[in-house]
Amino acid sequence: MTQKRSLKTTGVVIAFAAIVAAGIVSSARVARAHDELGEETEEAKIRRGFAIAPVQLKMEGKDWQLVGLGSYLVNAAADCNGCHSAGPATEYIVPTGNPYFLSPPFSGKQQINPATYLGGGRDFGPFPGPPFPSIPHLYSRNLTPDHTGLPIGGHTFDEFRHIMRHGTDFDHVHPNCITGPGDPSNCVVAPFNGDLLQVMPWPVYQNMTNHDLRAIYEYLKALPCNPGPNIDGAPYLQNVCN
Repeated sequence: MTQKRSLKTTGVVIAFAAIVAAGIVSSARVARAHDELGEETEEAKIRRGFAIAPVQLKMEGKDWQLVGLGSYLVNAAADCNGCHSAGPATEYIVPTGNPYFLSPPFSGKQQINPATYLGGGRDFGPFPGPPFPSIPHLYSRNLTPDHTGLPIGGHTFDEFRHIMRHGTDFDHVHPNCITGPGDPSNCVVAPFNGDLLQVMPWPVYQNMTNHDLRAIYEYLKALPCNPGPNIDGAPYLQNVCN
């Protein structure tokens, strides 16, 4: 293993020496060389994150390195918008920006729909499905900042980290069923735990580093407020933007 790593490192050094010898020293060419050699740096991820951010970011008072890295994680690595938009029908600008369409009408340039970007509202119900009694609707949450400037409807970083590490539903949208008279229609039946987010893949995201979680949070803080979809029975999706 050590010998293989040494050979790979030697190859990287030789490749970069060739680039320098040829007089090709621009940051863009160096970044591409990193990519081709499988040696992509965090700096390259930060640059790419800014390049693929689909909305205008509010950068005042933000750590630009964390925001760029967070954009890379949200938009390239985790596909957060795939769940936290209103659904496949409105995730992209239709028809010209939808990469799943034929070309034409697809223009060849992917375009995320800013009106639904990370605003929540995708319906994952009925949940959990047979053989268990199901709740009719389970919507993904609005991740954008509210009037406080904090994302996910005003959650602090410590709360966000707790959500990502433990899946805690601070909104208590789907309480545990008592299995008796008076149970609300949106309660979750055992063995499912209504105190936890049931669809979000937090058991995977809990393995992320604190640095990456901080970057994601900083990126979400830099987003414009999305009022969220107006869905009957789901007022928790709405953001007060001003």
